[in-house]
Parts: sequence; C-alpha cells; structure tokens
Amino acid sequence: MPYKLSATLKAHTSDVRALSSPTDQLILSASRDSTAISWQRSPSDPQFKPEVVLRAGSRYVNSVSYISPTPDAPKGYAVTGGQDSVINVFNLEKPKDDPDFSLLGHLDNVCALHVTPGGTIVSGSWDKTAKVWKNFTLAYELKGHQQSVWAVLGVDEDQFLTGSADKTIKLWQQHKAIHTFTGHQDAVRGLAHIPDIGFASCSNDSEIRVWTLGGDLVYTLSGHTSFVYSLSVLPSGDIVSAGEDRTVRVWKDGDCSQTIVHPAISVWAVSTMPNGDIVSGCSDGVVRVFSESEERWAAAEELKAYDDPVASQALPSQQVGDVKKSDLPGLEALTTPGKKSGEVKMVKNGDLIEAHQWDTANSTWQKIGDVVDAVGSGRKQLYQGKEYDYVFDVDIQDGVPPLKLPYNASENPYNAAQTFLQSNDLPLTYIDEVVKFIEKNTAGVNIGTGGEEYVDPFTGASRYRAAPAAASSAPSQYVDPFTGASRYVASPQVTPTPSSSYGGDPFTGASRYSGAPTPQPAPAAAPSKVLPVPRLVTFKQANVSAMQAKIFQFDEVLRHEISTSSLAMYPNEIKTLEEAFDYLGQITSTPPHPPSAPLTSAHVEEIISILDRWPSSQRFPVIDLSRLLLGFCPEAFSADGLRDRFADALFRAADWSASWALPLPKPRETNMLLLLRTLCNAFQEDGQTDPVWLTKVLGTLAQAPYTALNKTQRVALATIVFNVSCQGLRFPLGASLRDQSISLINKILESETADSEAVYRALVALGNIAHAAKSTNNPLSSPQKGEIAQCLQSLPSTFPDARVRSICIEIGVLI
Repeated sequence: MPYKLSATLKAHTSDVRALSSPTDQLILSASRDSTAISWQRSPSDPQFKPEVVLRAGSRYVNSVSYISPTPDAPKGYAVTGGQDSVINVFNLEKPKDDPDFSLLGHLDNVCALHVTPGGTIVSGSWDKTAKVWKNFTLAYELKGHQQSVWAVLGVDEDQFLTGSADKTIKLWQQHKAIHTFTGHQDAVRGLAHIPDIGFASCSNDSEIRVWTLGGDLVYTLSGHTSFVYSLSVLPSGDIVSAGEDRTVRVWKDGDCSQTIVHPAISVWAVSTMPNGDIVSGCSDGVVRVFSESEERWAAAEELKAYDDPVASQALPSQQVGDVKKSDLPGLEALTTPGKKSGEVKMVKNGDLIEAHQWDTANSTWQKIGDVVDAVGSGRKQLYQGKEYDYVFDVDIQDGVPPLKLPYNASENPYNAAQTFLQSNDLPLTYIDEVVKFIEKNTAGVNIGTGGEEYVDPFTGASRYRAAPAAASSAPSQYVDPFTGASRYVASPQVTPTPSSSYGGDPFTGASRYSGAPTPQPAPAAAPSKVLPVPRLVTFKQANVSAMQAKIFQFDEVLRHEISTSSLAMYPNEIKTLEEAFDYLGQITSTPPHPPSAPLTSAHVEEIISILDRWPSSQRFPVIDLSRLLLGFCPEAFSADGLRDRFADALFRAADWSASWALPLPKPRETNMLLLLRTLCNAFQEDGQTDPVWLTKVLGTLAQAPYTALNKTQRVALATIVFNVSCQGLRFPLGASLRDQSISLINKILESETADSEAVYRALVALGNIAHAAKSTNNPLSSPQKGEIAQCLQSLPSTFPDARVRSICIEIGVLI
C-alpha cells in the first residue's frame, strides 16, 4: 500500500527542525520557536496530542533525541540541543520548566543528537566537535573535523559516527578516529544505521550513500534535486529521506518507491516509527504522520486538504529545470504512465505550465505546482568554478561514476564534445554521439528524474539527468553557515574533476544507484607504537541478492543474442551458481544460518569455466562472486591444483597480461579492482595460505606497472602484501616469499606520490616483516635494509601525515 497522510500535528510556530519517534505512541519534535513538544496518543484515542511543551532553549532548538525509560523516568527522557549551545534533558514522567540535567561544554549551536540503546548521548556542534556523554557526564570529546559536525550516530556504546560540513564522515573508537569516509561533495547532514550493512549518509550534494563500517561504499541513491537533510530507516530496512526539494522519499531495494511532496519549502526532518509509519517536520511548523496502513489514513477531506496546497504551489524554474513552452505537451500527456516514482513532467494547461510527479504507489500523476519563470530564466550552473547553462551527468557504463559534461547554449556542440572526451580520456570516435546527445537534451521536455527518453551515447542506457542549480548564500544573524532566514541555501559549490577510476558497488545500474570510487578510510594519527599489526584486512562485505541478479541478467542478455548465445550458462552451471548463492545468502545473513551443504571444488570449476568465456564487460559479478567464495569457503579450493587454476582464471579475466597502455578500458579497471580484492580474501586468521601459491601470485602482481593502477586498486594491492605480512607473524615466511613481499612493498613506497593510505598499509606490512625478522633472529639482508632506509628517509617529506612519520620511525628502530 502507498503511504498516505495519517495525522497533522500543529502547535509549533516556526520550523520543525528535528524529530524522534521511538514508540508508536510518542513523537518528540524540536523547533525554531525555542520549544520541544512531546506528542502522545493512547490506545483509547488514536490522535496525537501535545502532552507537554518543553522550554528547551532560549533560541532555536535544532536537535532532539530520546532516552529509554529508567526507574527514575518511566516515560523516558527528552534530550534537546540548540543555538544556546546547551544540551537539556527532561524527564517526561514529571516534566518541569527547568531541565533535569543540563550538559555544558559545546561552544556553539548543538545541531545533532543521538542516544544509544544504553543511554549514551552523542552530540554534534558548529564548534567542529562531537561529544559523548555517559550518565550525563562528558566521557569523550571527538576532535578532528575541520567544520561543523552536522550529524552523529552511536554505533554502540564505544563506537560513534560523525558527519561534517567538511564533507567527511569519521568513525571513532571511544575518542580516537579510526576511519574517515570520503565521497560526498558537500556537507554531510544525516546518518542512519542500516541493519546487516553499516550505515547511510545524506548530504547537501543531494545524494544518499550507503557504507559498510569497513569503509566501502555499497551504493548511492540519487533522486533528490536539492539538499538532503535527514534520514531514517523503516523496520523493513527501507530508507526514508527528507530534503530541500519539499519531499520525503521512500527507497526500497535501491529504488525510490514513493515520493511524498509537502506543502512547505523545506522538509527538515524525518523519523520512522516501530509500526512503519513515517513522521516529517517542515519549515511550515507542522509535524505530519504518514502511514501505509489504510486503517490509519486520514479522512478523505483531510487528504484533499493536504493535496490541494501541494498542487497550488508555485515552483521556480530552478527547482524543475529550463524548458521551451512551445515544446510542452498538453494535459493528454498525463494519460501515459510514468516510468518511475518521482519522475516529473511539465505540461501546458492553457496559458499555465503545470508540474506533475508520477506516484508509483498510486499509479497516478500528482500535480505538485505551477511553474513560474520557466522560459529564459538565465539559470546558470557551476562546474569547476565556472558558470554553464547545462551541466549533464554522463554515465558511460553501469556502475561507473557519472562524468560531468558542461555546456553553454552559445557554444559549438562539437567543441564541447571534444573537450569532454579529451578531458576524460575517452575515444574521439564518440564525438558525433555526444554532439547528438547535447543537441537533443538542450531541447527536452521531461525534467527532474524523468530523463529516461534520453540515451547514453556510450551504453544506450537512459541515465542522464540534469544537475541541480546552485543557489546563492544569504548571511543572517544567528543562523547556521548554510542557511538564510528559515531555509537553507547552497554554499559555494565546488564540483570535483571527473574521475576515470571505478569503484563502489559494481551491481548498480540503470536508474538505481550510481557508484563512486571510494578511498579506503584513513586511520587516525598513529600512536607511538603500533607494530606488530596481526589482524587481516579482508573484503567480505556481501550484497548477494544484487550479485545474483546481475549475473543472471547478463546471462539473459547473452542468451538472447545470436552472436553470444553460445556463451550463456549451461543448465548445470545455473544450478551450481544457485547453490553457491543460496550458501552465501545463508552464511552472510544476520545472524548467519548454518548452510545446508558445503560448497565444493565443482562450484569453483564452474565459475572458472564462466570466467574463461564471458566477455570482459560482463565478468565483474562473476569475479566478485569469486571474492566471496574465497573468503567464506576456503575448503572449496582444497583439490590439487585448483587454487592455481582459479588464480590463473582470475588474472585472465582481468586481462592482467594485456597491454598496460593508458587509458585502460573501464571494464578492465573494474575487473582488476575485484581481482585484487578477491586475493585479499585468500588469507584466514586461523590458517596458513600456501606459500608456494602466494609466491606465484605476488610474482604475477609485480608484472603490473604501479602507475597504471588507480587509487582504489593501489590500496587493494597494498592490502594484499599487508595480509602476507600478517601471515608472516604467525608462520615464518620463506626466503623467496619474504623477498618478493619486500620487493613489492618497495615498489609501492617508491612509486606512490599521492595516496597516503596505500603507503601506510605498505609501511605497516614492512613493519610486520621487520618485526618478524627481528623476533625470529632472521635478519633482512644489507641491500634490503639500505633500500628500506632510503624510503623511510624520503617518505615523511612526501606524506606529512603524523601516522606515516610515526610508523617510519618505528620501522627504522626495527632494522
């Protein structure tokens, strides 16, 4: 069933900036009217009513959370924070004008709060810090962000996540930053826990990203057309988001399943209830509840009273795009169903231009407003500091991060196309297709996310979408750095240079996700002594269902083309892969289920067969399946010679012995990254990987010129030698394997000039080897020590990170 309005809660007199809905009977709201309200309902009365108004601050109250009931507070506590920099805690059983506890320490606006199940409070502030409070006493101060901390999330009682206006997310172990997640292009505004995966983040860059706690980007959700302020997760695991484009969006299996347009400028906050209802807080001061359950829907007249102001709003062209009025269809265009939830179409209704949005849940076009100033608005978009009439997102292949194509209407399309292709190292043979794309898309009539009619010149996919325009900032007294009056406007936009590297979840395509290269997170500054580091780093995060869907999708494509039908999977291979996916689905579930039957060498042999005959562009999900098999089912590789044949097949699938002339084809880059991550999983904490096999693998890896690898591939390569060094701490490395490992480490250290993470992992690997050599009285050779000493002397000047300097000193002592 679709979500429909269930309740409208009116009591605040200004923007509702934060929400918490911990039970089906309780909603907490915080507002710029300097109050927080506890809304309660009882089984006998299904309507929410304001039970108590909390005088939560002297200025704007911007954050709220909830502490579960205790013997002293049977109804729990409300926790609020705001511009007066104080965190106030109110006992909801016996609310008073004055808070029961006031937590002092922040120096500026407290804009984010989260409470863990154990009652630990995490707060974020414009003072660039987050703080952790236990038993209403400061336990840890989290310092490290360069700008305001806009989002906080307690992972457990000792691990915390923070998101900042410096565009990064940090994972903290108590007060130490242990990972930094990068990828968002603007301020990070919200964080939410995603069961069985990790967490989601949202940003002013209009995107939602889902990450593992290990640092990998799982997928990206694109659909919002402006800042995304808030996230929550439904009991089903579906994500709910809210933002400046006036919408709450429900994301199911990676797709936007429903878009709920609000009659307000901004939807500041969203929260979910245990019964699956959604709560929103807006700039109009209203709290609204939406439900999937028909018995909780509002009466028909109340639903109409909600829909009418939504339909009557005037939408500026900046929110929906530039069009030529003469090109627009009439109302008859609304008889054609939309292609996905959130698609927006503009039509002429007499002299008016109306915007309608497709609602998949109800299978109807919903009018969302009248478009004003849609023609000749002169709207400009920023790209690398310059203004353009258009900045298109160009998806050159499913899963590859989109490239930016800037274009001015007065520009020669051929010049723009040539510049785009050359700047992104793409063949000039595509120039005619790019020109056709420019000419077609500068006169289109569908807007927003409804761009499926436009065709990608590289893949034939329909994934182009116009980039949102940047608004101007408006300073105001007592407002946050990104706001003017009561709504947010953009800070100066800096768009990154397009990257040809490939990363993220390879199973994303069509309009579902857009992957992004994800640097591995950088640990915090190293303490005085870190060696040895015995714990392996593996890549075992799993999206089994998506992987399975992608493999069988590719198989269907091969099967239905005459020229490729012979490459499709045979019945026995289909059966074998289904068994493998069933096994992996059980073992990676939370909690893991005991698999019905173990995988065997037969499963590995079938995968080798598929790898050897499938086209390069369609191998990546098979290689990634290999990554999980090697990580979770090492016993399947026990047959004589099988591990060798498996490694050979992986290297062939990644075209490892082909020419290394740059630029490398994008499918090859993808396959190489997954190959390297697969090899990282060849190690087990409680066992020894065959040293002879490792020697052969390292020899093959060393054949690649280091400069031909992109950033994520370099980190994965450094992780392989790090895992070799971890094994060396438990089992002595033979002379050949140790020499090869040191040689590959030196190659990384001597060649790397930009990525400190690859260097740091290689240095720790070197430190582990040096530690093992000293502890076993098996010293390194004099030439090795000399080359290492030279590296250690030069690296700190290239990489001034404190952790690099520290580890170099520690290795120097060992050798």
